[in-house]
Amino acid sequence: MGSGAMGSDAFESKRLGGLMPGAGVSRPTGENPGNAQRSSIDPFAGAGEGSAADLVEIRGVIKWFDASKGYGFIIPDNGAADVLLHVTVLRRDGFQTAYEGARVVVECLQRSKGYQAFRVVSMDESTAIHPAQMLPPRTHVTVTPTSGLERAQVKWFNRLRGFGFLSCGEGCPDIFVHMETLRRFGMTELRPGQYVMVRFGPGSKGMMAAEIHPEGGAPGLSSH
Repeated sequence: MGSGAMGSDAFESKRLGGLMPGAGVSRPTGENPGNAQRSSIDPFAGAGEGSAADLVEIRGVIKWFDASKGYGFIIPDNGAADVLLHVTVLRRDGFQTAYEGARVVVECLQRSKGYQAFRVVSMDESTAIHPAQMLPPRTHVTVTPTSGLERAQVKWFNRLRGFGFLSCGEGCPDIFVHMETLRRFGMTELRPGQYVMVRFGPGSKGMMAAEIHPEGGAPGLSSH
């Protein structure tokens, strides 16, 4: 990947922690012989930091991966912050892409903005959701809000299944929130415990979110 071909992807990679093609940190030896044929391009080259002793093995699931952007993220099983997975690392270790839901084992290096995958040890696609299996967005789903803009907490949200639930507190019914609603208001995910501002009303799933914003990011509210 030459520098002239990177374009906006290079900017994104730099913004996400300086993960750029170059060459590498020293690799562990005697492991994963099947990956012997690797590209000489290594996103960790010339960083002047890191060694085999710094590698941390992390197991998790692919959250999303966009080959056109050149990166994606892994949700670790241990509940830690998402791990950045760069396309260069993925393809160097013999994988063309990574599907949402696939289970992976990666060796990672700590960077200033969190862990980044250095090496893909294994990938199990038996739990993956391939693009052809993904349901089309339910663009016909509409909800007329009957509430004002209220503060709610995320109970859980599953990006792969495309929905989750919010709570406005004890005694209030849970509020169903669909991925389509998130996207409509410029959001891509929700995390358990996160607070959001929401307008909701009755729908096919009970109370459903009609409008949602990050806490502090809704119209008329001051940001943190």
